[in-house]
Amino acid sequence: MAKVFEDYFSEIQADMVSICLEYVNGVADKIYIYCSYESGMIAPSYFYSINGKLVERHKLNDVGSIQYDVSPERQKQVFSIIIDDIKTMIKLCDEHKREMPTEMKMIYDVKTRKFKADYSYELIYTNVPDKIADHVANEWFEEVKKTSESCA
Repeated sequence: MAKVFEDYFSEIQADMVSICLEYVNGVADKIYIYCSYESGMIAPSYFYSINGKLVERHKLNDVGSIQYDVSPERQKQVFSIIIDDIKTMIKLCDEHKREMPTEMKMIYDVKTRKFKADYSYELIYTNVPDKIADHVANEWFEEVKKTSESCA
């Protein structure tokens, strides 16, 4: 059976999950990946749940006993791969005459291997003065943090 648009799109998302999983050497509860594409601007972000605690990628060594490579160089490598994946998605959407999401919020549960993604096709920040993609990614982090704290 020939691959369809959704198969290719899923493969690209799987690559994003894979590089984020590699960043933590496979040791995390959940991976959260934020991707934004508005007005020609690409902006990724990612963070984790480890040992039941929500943690930003550069603060991984603050939780648990495992030491992670959170060097700026390593983070840049992950960002570069995710940006390339987003560019591939944009091209894929264009080739298949599909609308590219302006925002993707992806969650991968490492233990259950379940993947969930929410997509938006509306402008999120470019039409709001003094707001950038990093603000939106940080807001999502705080939202997830509040939700996970209320569930604990």
